[in-house]
Amino acid sequence: MTTMQTEKVLTIAETSEQTGLKPTTLRYYERIGLIDPVDRAPDGHRRYRQSDLAWLAFLLRLRTTAMPIRQMLLFAKLRRGGDATVRDRLELLRRHETRVRGEHEAVRRSLAAIEDKIAHYERVLEEKDGDTGG
Repeated sequence: MTTMQTEKVLTIAETSEQTGLKPTTLRYYERIGLIDPVDRAPDGHRRYRQSDLAWLAFLLRLRTTAMPIRQMLLFAKLRRGGDATVRDRLELLRRHETRVRGEHEAVRRSLAAIEDKIAHYERVLEEKDGDTGG
């Protein structure tokens, strides 16, 4: 038995529903090499395996953390290189992690400033309401 016969496979519509990626995006990712060529059913329709879904889930994590597509493509290329590229993949992810942590800290500081401003305006309104309420 082949993997296609024993493993549950998903159509592009089902994969789209599970990942939140549009079918056009899934086809685009395949066309540019971000995902490996997807298995096809006898009728030519794409059939996604669990390993495809796992890879797509990781790509979505990279996208959520704003990794540029060119870096995602480099990571995908290195991944295809197997164990010989583990060090390069690790370094790429470490650099990305450093950038994401820096951006996270900047957002955290900005959020704190927004929270301070909200507290300030709430105090202003409380004082104003206290002056006219008596």
